[in-house]
Amino acid sequence: MRVFTGALATETNTFGPMPTGLASFKDRGYFPAGQHPAALNLFAAPLWVARQVSQARGWTLIEGMVAAAQPSGTVTRHAYETLRDELLADLRAALPLDMVLLGLHGAMVAEGYPDCEGDLLERVRAIVGPAVVVGAELDPHVNLSRTMVEMADVLVAFKEYPHTDIVERAHELIALCEAKAAGRLFPTHAVADCHLIVPFHTTRDPAKALVQRIQSLEGRDGVLSISIAHGFAHGDVPDMGTKVLVYTDGNQAQAGALALQIAGEVIAMRDELAVRYPAVDPALDEALTFDGGPVVLADRADNPGSGAPGDSTFILRRMVERGIGNAAIGPIWDPVAVRIAFDAGVGARLMLRIGGKIGPLSGDPLDLDCRVKALKHDLVMTGLAGAPTPVGDGALVEAQGVEIVLITLRNQAMDTDVFTQLGCDLASRKLIVVKSAQHFHASFSKIAKKVIYVGAPGAATPHTATLPYTRIRRPIWPLDDIATPSLF
Repeated sequence: MRVFTGALATETNTFGPMPTGLASFKDRGYFPAGQHPAALNLFAAPLWVARQVSQARGWTLIEGMVAAAQPSGTVTRHAYETLRDELLADLRAALPLDMVLLGLHGAMVAEGYPDCEGDLLERVRAIVGPAVVVGAELDPHVNLSRTMVEMADVLVAFKEYPHTDIVERAHELIALCEAKAAGRLFPTHAVADCHLIVPFHTTRDPAKALVQRIQSLEGRDGVLSISIAHGFAHGDVPDMGTKVLVYTDGNQAQAGALALQIAGEVIAMRDELAVRYPAVDPALDEALTFDGGPVVLADRADNPGSGAPGDSTFILRRMVERGIGNAAIGPIWDPVAVRIAFDAGVGARLMLRIGGKIGPLSGDPLDLDCRVKALKHDLVMTGLAGAPTPVGDGALVEAQGVEIVLITLRNQAMDTDVFTQLGCDLASRKLIVVKSAQHFHASFSKIAKKVIYVGAPGAATPHTATLPYTRIRRPIWPLDDIATPSLF
């Protein structure tokens, strides 16, 4: 069997202040055809797993381009078309094929392309024809479109948030696609639109129980795969929203009925799925009055993983103004401050202007009397599924009892080692502020005695109803009152 694999992925915050150009992909991870390293890369899990499976099966595996960018603002037309066309050229060169396996996100938006994944899959299908099996692994924050599901034979989204099951879902995708290619299974899909947008923190019920339930249904009575497409609230596109994607073995009616049933369950639990976001000062008060620590505060609105810059100062400013010490915060994206810290050297004491550089939703920069405690070139954080995640040069500075991690490559806090590699002793801190929405939870929950999600200002605000949507389909909850799912 001849199998082609490649990846093109990012998550687009259409309200974000920074465009996503080619440099953003080069920073996060760009590998021309055949040059992907041995280590796992987040959106190249189908390629990484296919390497193992192909050796066992005796397949001929052709590896195309892999490119992924840190979530940010709208992708430039030049960047998307350049990378798309490179991947499609790799695909043409690999013909003839039996199977195509892609690593995508599902919420990429480019200038002139509100549905990049739909556009890409449609072009892939035109090249390989109807007989070749086309499958893709998706992030659950996908804005699932009709084009995407119609152009692919199988789409599988991660089930967990934090995304700890990336490798498992790639195995699932490849197994289903192989069975389809061999004629053992005939995946038939249905999609139910929940007409809402809510977070699914699978670290707690009811989302945790929902994932367990849908996994108990898979592989039984003809049910092949179930994916909950959470949707990405910061993507102002027509397909934004929560949907349920079900594949059955050739039974369309069964797929439709099950999709509608699960969508109804999601709608019923929408209020329980919602996350509490106290404002900055109430969140700090709650953390300080908690008996013990560390208390982790998640700065969701400045989460680089949702397209925010990662340089906001709203929480740090209030900590400094209130004299709150025995704390750590990071990683803050500030290449200028890092450069100055490196020039000054470990042990130096100097005034540093930190954060607040991108725009109003980053807050004002803070001028702090800092001591440089640690410096490290080419800092690599442990990312999702253990994937190595570069964050560039890192500096640990301390100001008024607050240790601040500064980095040069924008990324969210996913593992405690983004702090500990610089010598920050998290276990002894009362407060730890992380620039992250939820991916921090898998690692930081091991040391946290309490977690608080903070409703600070920022480019990735959790207050969905305040976003100035102009292109999404209405009605949608929480902007509108919705109680009934529908198939599309």
